[in-house]
Amino acid sequence: MGTKEQLLRLLEENRERYVSGAAMAQAIGVSRNAVWKAVEALRAEGYAIDAVTNKGYALSQENDLLSPQGIERFLPPGHPFAISVRKRVDSTNSEARRRAAEGAPEGTVIVAEEQTAGKGRPGKTFFSPASSGLYLSIVLHPTLAADRGQFLTCAAAVAGAQAIEQVTGKEALIKWVNDIYCDERKVAGILTEGMVDMESGRFEHAVLGIGVNVKPPADGFPRDIADVAGAVLDDRMGAVRCELAAAILTRFWNLYRHVADASFYDEYRRRCFLLGQPLVVRQGPSRVRARAVDLTPDFKLVVELPDKTRRELPYGEVSTRLT
Repeated sequence: MGTKEQLLRLLEENRERYVSGAAMAQAIGVSRNAVWKAVEALRAEGYAIDAVTNKGYALSQENDLLSPQGIERFLPPGHPFAISVRKRVDSTNSEARRRAAEGAPEGTVIVAEEQTAGKGRPGKTFFSPASSGLYLSIVLHPTLAADRGQFLTCAAAVAGAQAIEQVTGKEALIKWVNDIYCDERKVAGILTEGMVDMESGRFEHAVLGIGVNVKPPADGFPRDIADVAGAVLDDRMGAVRCELAAAILTRFWNLYRHVADASFYDEYRRRCFLLGQPLVVRQGPSRVRARAVDLTPDFKLVVELPDKTRRELPYGEVSTRLT
């Protein structure tokens, strides 16, 4: 770890508290001039670092840039994650899949300030502007059968909703199967992709991605999603993205360790706001009116059709819209 990275870790650990240049130099094992150069390099990258004579340097509370050091500050000791933060990627899922194909270990995490080709469900993109969202993907080596991949998605939905509530205090609900809503607006989406061994029917590896609209985009949401999309926070102030990333990772990992047991089923069902609601089921060109009535143990949505017959909707093959 270089001087700049060590300095950032020290600033994150003492956020809002001033640390003298001499103390930093001693802690890192470099000269005070090297500390000054590292501070200037961080400022050039956008970090808001205050300096006061005879007090030293402090990272501003309003600084909301993502960094491994900022995220790790909120993670528990002994966490399993190796975090890489990129300023811009095509897609964190795509980058994580490339890393996985090269042998990246489980717990490798890719975080980005911006995605130029963020992934949504098949045929869709995820709007991912710079500096307002949280976009991260985790490399996993699950022991699950591939036909239970939806367990990963649903575990992440529960973890994401719980993390949003933990960090912001806002109620977060789940729209089956992979979207998170606050105040009746979509604020997050989840995408699980994997490489499957065709003989065993099990994952060689999987990538779990989550994108969160943390703050309102500076230029607003695109017209085609403006009626649906929202942000977790009501304004662009405050530094919460590193804390939110850590909360999502921690909560997801706690569920992932026992994901095959689906111990989070009751919590997912409690947050699933489609249950009891009339909706339109879309599969290919067809549109069918129905009512969501239940959720199976393997997270299929059960709907009741106008003729009172019931149907289980398989994940990934249909979509739903409230009427």
